[in-house]
Amino acid sequence: MNSITAFLKPTSIAVIGASNNPQRTGYVVVRNLLSGCFNGPIIPVTPKYAAVAGILAYRSIETMPITPDIAIVCTRAALNPDIITLLGEKGVKAVIVIAAGMMAATKNKDVNYQQQMLANAKRYNMRIVGPNSMGIILPWLNLNASVSPIPANKGNIAFISQSTAVCTTILDWAKHKQIGFSTFISLGDACDINFAELLDFLSQDTKTDAILLYIDSIKDARQFMSAARAAARNRRILVLKSGRTSAGRSAALLQSQNENGLDEVYDAAIRRSGMLRVHTTHDLFAAVETLAYSVPLRGERLVILTNGGGPAIMAVDALADRGGKLAALSPETIARLSHALPAYWTQANPIDIMGDASTDCYQQVINILLDSDDFDALLIMHSPSALTNSTHTAKIVVDTLHQHSRSQRFNILTNWSGENEAADARTIFTQARLPTYRTPESAISAFMHLVEYRRNQRQLMETPQSIGEIAADPQYVRHEIQRLLQQKIYHLETHEIRPILESYGFTTLPTWIASDAAEAVHIAEQIGYPVAVKLRSPDIRHKSDIHGVVLYLRDANEVANAADAILSRVALHYPSAHIDGLLIQRMADRSGAQELRIDVHSDPIFGPVIMLGEETIHWDINHDAVAALPPLNMALARYMVINALKRQKIKQRSSLDKISIPALCQLLVTISQMIIDCPEISTFNIHPLLVSGNELTIIDASMDIAAFNGNIQQRLAIRPYPKEYEQQCQLKDGKQILLRPILPEDEPAHKTFISQVSEDDLYKRFFSEIGELNHEALAKFTQIDYDREMAFVAVDKEMIIGVARALSDSDNKEAEFAILVRSDMKGIGLGGILMTKLIDYAKQRGLYTLTGMTMPSNRGMITLAQKMGFEIDVQLADGVVDMILRLK
Repeated sequence: MNSITAFLKPTSIAVIGASNNPQRTGYVVVRNLLSGCFNGPIIPVTPKYAAVAGILAYRSIETMPITPDIAIVCTRAALNPDIITLLGEKGVKAVIVIAAGMMAATKNKDVNYQQQMLANAKRYNMRIVGPNSMGIILPWLNLNASVSPIPANKGNIAFISQSTAVCTTILDWAKHKQIGFSTFISLGDACDINFAELLDFLSQDTKTDAILLYIDSIKDARQFMSAARAAARNRRILVLKSGRTSAGRSAALLQSQNENGLDEVYDAAIRRSGMLRVHTTHDLFAAVETLAYSVPLRGERLVILTNGGGPAIMAVDALADRGGKLAALSPETIARLSHALPAYWTQANPIDIMGDASTDCYQQVINILLDSDDFDALLIMHSPSALTNSTHTAKIVVDTLHQHSRSQRFNILTNWSGENEAADARTIFTQARLPTYRTPESAISAFMHLVEYRRNQRQLMETPQSIGEIAADPQYVRHEIQRLLQQKIYHLETHEIRPILESYGFTTLPTWIASDAAEAVHIAEQIGYPVAVKLRSPDIRHKSDIHGVVLYLRDANEVANAADAILSRVALHYPSAHIDGLLIQRMADRSGAQELRIDVHSDPIFGPVIMLGEETIHWDINHDAVAALPPLNMALARYMVINALKRQKIKQRSSLDKISIPALCQLLVTISQMIIDCPEISTFNIHPLLVSGNELTIIDASMDIAAFNGNIQQRLAIRPYPKEYEQQCQLKDGKQILLRPILPEDEPAHKTFISQVSEDDLYKRFFSEIGELNHEALAKFTQIDYDREMAFVAVDKEMIIGVARALSDSDNKEAEFAILVRSDMKGIGLGGILMTKLIDYAKQRGLYTLTGMTMPSNRGMITLAQKMGFEIDVQLADGVVDMILRLK
């Protein structure tokens, strides 16, 4: 049993510090375990009592009769490091620590209790949930191993939280709403077990359909992103992230003492993972209810059925504010509705059946709508009316929906406004597993959660356009940066980084440096007017602070005056500032152009991120930009630009030459590649980027560089394309092929490759008839996470002729492999080349075992595996052959 399985599928539990005192944590935990009817041994450990809650207690950890799967430690912080050691000696591998205050220093002032506890746990390969944890609740195992005053019902939603208070709030609300959970975990300070490991487990859990996360902070961005991207392909995941503001982040730091990154970067990471973020507890409640009862959204068209025009208009306003879509009713549906409704109905969506509408009217309209395909989701609204009873109408609506055979095809939401009667009606909907909301706005918010989640999922699986190899010279750039570092130059301005930028194909504005006004005039005379004069000082990063930029200077006199004025202002306001000189540039043609700003920011959690916004005098990275995590491809860059436009961080001004989105995307992708290639670049700012249609010119730029000695790729939150695995190979017939990792852009070529494999070979590979693969299936093959999966493609003149895959387990000990060769390319050594590449990759990754499965009829694969040293286990009863290669 591995550590996560021990936590989530335990068969025995010990409570360390069990108590008969109702005011003690050890009493509450034992009481909850007994009230939950856990079907396994419960072992109280305490020297104070012979029995706890009627169960025989043991005086010490050493005297426990068995080694439990989980130990719940209910003692105070100072005792816990030694208790962890005793549990480790007993062989316990999974521990929940309830105590808070473990960041306090021990007698050895250099470490705190938490650090000491973790060090002790690692000696015994022990894993910890907490400290400051409420515990865990596993309703399907009747296990309440927590201090929660509220139990959890059985359901299909998993909840993981770093906040105990949020846990109890959610449990209280869920009990009222009769919403259940598959798993409920309070991570507390999350010193060891984290979101990533739990996501890996829950994404495969048959009892879990959706996962909710409450996050204060992430410690290992790489691990979190990898697990989240994998889990989001299998489960719906919602995130409530605290610390959205600077004040909130400061409060979070005081609470957890964990550094937090920019909220905009968390936002980008959550979207990039295919998860959905909600911003308030209210939104979380609405989203939980929607997730609990909704089928996957098939489209974004919403129909609104109402007995009141005002609430429907409020719903439409809320929908428009969130970027939602009203469905258009077909002529056939309008005609059918006209037979059921008064002649004066609006014949449009929203469908207002008026305040005096009977329950029969609701029933008729719902049936007509469900018979159509005009919409994807239906919001049924009801306002209190003297002529119709809210509760009775709710019952009729529920009966109508349950009786119609097509109701499961659509997302159905309800909004019964008011209290008293409306509250009873909402209870009826809850019991019928139909999401229900008190206000039109909350119903729309819930619907838009589904829409935004669907959009994030589509973004996760969109096939990017290929832009081919970026024309760059990273070796030259790194050599140039190393030269500058040897000269102890760490901050570069436009004229110094121009060669670096031009080596990546960026268009820059030529820049010269002058030492005084006379030299500035001389340069201006040489390059031609008009010109710009700008201060160059490492001590004054924001030139605007002293009006250090003067534009549109048209003659020598203006240049000289501007240069002298800048230098005088520096002497007056910053007398100790070092001045490197004055930058002289010919004025770029700004007519019809727009000024953007791009920053590469080093986030403390997610590493390098790319920020995009409009150039402003008082640029604020917290408010003026959208963020994206490298690596970027054209699809991801396009989403970044569209997001910036939608949120008004940049604007398409009608009076200017419109921004070319493809050109801007290509520039962003190139910046992403430069950051990947050159880890010495810690910050990079373009201020501004002059954009006029397809023409993008870097006017000013600055860069901070620093020596880098670590893993080039490990500093990124998402592992980029591993170019180091590219390899030229030769087949038996002498043909040269390229062996390389698969790319998202390979989807069309991969589809062509599959079409050229015979049905028999496909059956041997997939153990079933697969037919034509759709986009979603192909995306899963081509858009892989290089941190946990690898697929090597053999390429001959842009055509894929073979694929080898290895998918690692979450512990990085075993990988399952598969190989598929184009049916007309057998017998020329391609299978052996692909298998050798996989084995080399597995050894380099540090895996223990490489395993595969095929059919007894696949003699070619079996023979190849034997030749490569695999153990072969033929299981004729099951019709499979297991192939195992032990690497360690």
